[in-house]
Amino acid sequence: MKYCSTRSSTQARSGYPHFCEILLEGLAPDGGLYLPESYPPVDEATLARWRGVYERVGYAALAFEVLSLYIDDIAPADLKAICDKTYTQAIFGTAQIVPLTRLLDAQTPEGQAPLYLEALSNGPTLAFKDMAMQLLGNLFEFELGRRGEELNILGATSGDTGSAAEYAMRGKKGVRVFMTSPYGRMSPFQQAQMFSLMDGNIHNIAVDGVFDDCQDMVKAVSNDLDFKRQYRIGTVNSINWARLMAQVVYYFAGYFQATRSNLEKVSFTVPSGNFGNVCAGHVARMMGLPIARLVVATNENDVLDEFFRTGVYRVRASADTHETSSPSMDISKASNFERFVFDLLGRDGTRLKALFGEALQQTGRFDLSADPAFARTTEDFGFESGRSTHADRLDTIRTTFKRFGVLIDTHTADALKVAREHLQSGVPMIVLETALPVKFAATIVEALGREPDRPPKFEGIEALPKRVTRMAADPAAIKAYIAQHCR
Repeated sequence: MKYCSTRSSTQARSGYPHFCEILLEGLAPDGGLYLPESYPPVDEATLARWRGVYERVGYAALAFEVLSLYIDDIAPADLKAICDKTYTQAIFGTAQIVPLTRLLDAQTPEGQAPLYLEALSNGPTLAFKDMAMQLLGNLFEFELGRRGEELNILGATSGDTGSAAEYAMRGKKGVRVFMTSPYGRMSPFQQAQMFSLMDGNIHNIAVDGVFDDCQDMVKAVSNDLDFKRQYRIGTVNSINWARLMAQVVYYFAGYFQATRSNLEKVSFTVPSGNFGNVCAGHVARMMGLPIARLVVATNENDVLDEFFRTGVYRVRASADTHETSSPSMDISKASNFERFVFDLLGRDGTRLKALFGEALQQTGRFDLSADPAFARTTEDFGFESGRSTHADRLDTIRTTFKRFGVLIDTHTADALKVAREHLQSGVPMIVLETALPVKFAATIVEALGREPDRPPKFEGIEALPKRVTRMAADPAAIKAYIAQHCR
């Protein structure tokens, strides 16, 4: 299995790296994102075998099966050991790792397609990012250990990526983490999870700006190849293919739980900001998982919904990025969207470079509405979309708790509201639950008049001492900070 960049011409793709090289590199040297040269097909026989593996042996074994298709430079025994170490009940609190809950009560119309929540938030930081980040930490430690090297991880977070990365990397040999986040724009719980960590290899930087400013800083540093190589800069954001690859696994796990036969199809609705979570579903579908629809749910920052409705991708200015009660989706530059557009346009790297490397930089937009490829977003790739507001979130949280006794967080509420608008007869709909409600307690109180339950280990976390550095949205400033702390 070799990998190519979304911005490379076909002629330039020979000799592209294997998995462990892109694991440590993150962003491609030409500014593009790595993808496999082709998606490994999963035929009916393989799908049937994987169903048996998941049902008899469990999630770690399924992860090994999926990841083995993308990783050929780690010995199978070592990869299996990494999967077994990562996906355990001790870490994720349940043997199923990603259990499904059906939303069904006496008010459910007869014949309505089954509606499920897939719980992805049972990990150490109570967010779906743990599903990939725990694996990433173990992969980094393994590969750096056998190379005898160190890695400085630079990341950007709107809330959940940061804490998931830091909890996965804290104490890991040969790894430092430099995590940027938008100053004052995360929930108090999210801030406390990150800023209360005192491990010497963890550095938190609060940036004056929004998430897109943080993401731009990460990309600017990654595009400075001399600095990147001198200081061994890697990434844990979903621009790193390993993150997205790990997320593919839970689409298969959700499908196997919601169906009895591989002849059935399911749909998924995914709360989306940076497009990484739903892009993993796109990869699973391209591999052959029987997915009918991939529904993208946005909040008031509806750049992605606008594209899937109109064909226009229009980035918002920082001042026009809304601060909402589902803050992890307060994003207007969806990095992983480039991977999907690459596939949509027939993997034309030259054209992708013109769109993402030039048009977006110059005008902040591009328009595919008149391109015949745009019709393929739904017809061939199965994408649909919808939008949710703060009022919608409150109503969905109240209704779901009252009807089903299930308490959901704000991002899952966005997805559930949109999912109900896209139900198809006879096709189960799986909503990806992306965080536990305690991370967004203020909105839960507003909706229900009560505090959400809190795991005992997080009692009083907001009162813990904090260690964080405030910084302007300036790539030169973060470079200087990294250089200072790597001496």
